[in-house]
Amino acid sequence: MADFLDTPQGRRLAYHRTDGTGPCVVFLGGLKSDMMGTKAVHLEDWARATGRAFLRFDYSGHGSSSGTFEEGCIGDWHRDTLAAVEALTEGAIVPVGSSMGGWQALLLARALPERVAGLVTIAAAPDFTEDGWWAGFDAEQRAQIETTGRVELPSDYMEPYVVTKRMIEDGRDHLVLRDALDLPFPVRMLQGTADTAVTGETANRLLAHANSPDMQLLLVKDADHRFSDGPCLPLIERAVEEVLA
Repeated sequence: MADFLDTPQGRRLAYHRTDGTGPCVVFLGGLKSDMMGTKAVHLEDWARATGRAFLRFDYSGHGSSSGTFEEGCIGDWHRDTLAAVEALTEGAIVPVGSSMGGWQALLLARALPERVAGLVTIAAAPDFTEDGWWAGFDAEQRAQIETTGRVELPSDYMEPYVVTKRMIEDGRDHLVLRDALDLPFPVRMLQGTADTAVTGETANRLLAHANSPDMQLLLVKDADHRFSDGPCLPLIERAVEEVLA
């Protein structure tokens, strides 16, 4: 059974917390995914086995948390992340962000740099609302989002995404690849070459843009966006162990 956190914004977030030694590993899931996903549960099992503190939770509009996906945006989920971290963890943390969660991990590191001991991203998708969605919209889609406030996009991995005007406009307030991005701690980035949702170009752009004393990108041949098959899961463990060390 999940526990629940009531946030200052009036949202109710479902979470699972594992007690153990710090820094606490905080899993940040992807867009429309939830904390019951393969990577989140696998990392929780790893944390239990190694005596490590661990937190996974559902953003609002995701999983068992309150709200609907269509109501949300990057800034809402950033505030959810801050609320969860501030209420449910103490001391140093290691965010592990998957896809949109990678963007959330970078926003978290920018907001609480003094608390982040290391960072791991898996197919990170920073700034995707602008550089992926908006940049890829044709004139008809841009007109539709202006007039109706929403547009539906197909996905290779689930039912279509409903993209709202608010999500696009809010995304512009949370971009991380435009201004200096200081990550003064170890960073490990994991990226599959068969990923059709986030390309290696995005990973290389983040690698080139960020300032970090110890930042590495691992490209895994034939791994897809889920990055959750047998060979990939131990790579995530190893990345977390490296930044913890």
